[in-house]
Amino acid sequence: MRALIAEYTRFHDPVLAPEGEAIFRVLTKSFFRCGYEVCSPERGDFAEELRRLAPRCDVGIVVAPDQILARFTAIIEQFTHNLGCGSMNIAVCANKQRTGNILSAHGIQVPREVTTGKKVIKPIRGCGAEGVRVSESLPEEGEFGQELLEGEHISVSLIGGRITGNVCELYSGKPPLLLAINRQDIRVTPDGTFQYWGGETPVDHPRSDEIVRVASRTLEVLGCQGHTGIDLVVGDEVTVVDVNPRPTTSLVGIVACMEEEIADLLVKASRGDVPERVHLRGRVKFGKEGSVVSA
Repeated sequence: MRALIAEYTRFHDPVLAPEGEAIFRVLTKSFFRCGYEVCSPERGDFAEELRRLAPRCDVGIVVAPDQILARFTAIIEQFTHNLGCGSMNIAVCANKQRTGNILSAHGIQVPREVTTGKKVIKPIRGCGAEGVRVSESLPEEGEFGQELLEGEHISVSLIGGRITGNVCELYSGKPPLLLAINRQDIRVTPDGTFQYWGGETPVDHPRSDEIVRVASRTLEVLGCQGHTGIDLVVGDEVTVVDVNPRPTTSLVGIVACMEEEIADLLVKASRGDVPERVHLRGRVKFGKEGSVVSA
């Protein structure tokens, strides 16, 4: 068996490359342990590398910034069995403003859009904390403003089974699999810029049931499949602030605590066989560059 692990930033985005390398390393090692031969794109045109490699592989997954992930995933869907989210669902999630409107229409709490006063300004299409800042200025073209929330920065890592896409015939109706609740280390610099530094996992939060319920509902409304990270601010309300339809940096910490193999979970879920739970031992702190230490 052969798996294509296609991580974009390692060769194409120096800023995000350390996080991408960490995710790539975790996935690759797990697929090796599960008996797969692993191949990955080399330097050069990423799309052409996917077209070259995907037909030779039994399964494949793309990890890339959200705003370009859909078009690369569409190539995987064309030539092999996709282990990630469907390309159409990714395209929806990549538009943060559109995602917020959809979730709000389904009764899920999201930040209110605002245009005046102190607020969070985000790119409409972006990845993680890139370009996110606190400011009283007007959003620029391609940006929008949201209310500034007080609370804990939490993420939930889930694996969804098949709902739509190139393998929708494998839909089983099983709920998403919770991997872990994670506490995010997000800092705001003196000039108002948000920065992501990693986090801690797993977190036994006093509002775990509510947090998981909101995250799972978010995944289901958006039709996300495979590994999905739901970012939340937990204050008076549990508010969804971002949806990442791909493996995220939290996975580096989760794999260090999890008895199951992430490769096996992704493959099973992609065929409709979503396990009921995973087994985690210990707690770790992880850095965005891939470091993991016991907490």
